[in-house]
Amino acid sequence: MEVRIDSSVKEKVESVRLGCLVYDVKVKEKNEELWEKLENEIFPQLVSIIEEKGINGVENISSSKKAYKSLGKDPNRYRVSSEALYRRIKQGKGLYQINTVVDTNNLISLETGFSAGSYDLKNVKGNIVLRKGAEGETYKGIGKDDINIENLPVLADSEGAFGSPTSDSTKAMVTLNSEKILTLIYCFSKDENLEKILNKSKEYLEKYAGAENIETFTVE
Repeated sequence: MEVRIDSSVKEKVESVRLGCLVYDVKVKEKNEELWEKLENEIFPQLVSIIEEKGINGVENISSSKKAYKSLGKDPNRYRVSSEALYRRIKQGKGLYQINTVVDTNNLISLETGFSAGSYDLKNVKGNIVLRKGAEGETYKGIGKDDINIENLPVLADSEGAFGSPTSDSTKAMVTLNSEKILTLIYCFSKDENLEKILNKSKEYLEKYAGAENIETFTVE
């Protein structure tokens, strides 16, 4: 499986990079230790950060929103998922508890400020490309109606788009039956140490999701 970034995104957002982790896993419903970390450590930290600088003051959320504008998408209407998570924390709503992979994915997103997505590779066909959503292009979002992905940076395989930094489609969503996963960090900052983020993400996936045989790589 190859992962690449199409020129339709690169030409508009020179800073775009992808941090990728591919691994084997037995997905479980919940990791209690992870939720203790989220509720006792991460959520209070983020509340302090948001009070100090505001959500738009979080650098990696800000750089992601600028990327959306460069591609022609309104980031205030189509929010980057990391911003949506921060807004839930600010409002005291916490996070939805989904499963050990998705919950760890959300921890990575909260710590970095970047959107992160996790995808079941058994439902991905051929190679993967990050490209610009085509005119009128849509897909069915997880727990949502059809999402307008025109001008969004979208992940696509040989059958079409299945993911984006705003909301993923149902096609490759992670369930308790998933076994081979790609977790991907949508990085829109040249200044960020993506290797360091990948190493920390690998540690979290091993500890909280039971991931094994993790392969990490970056795409520019």
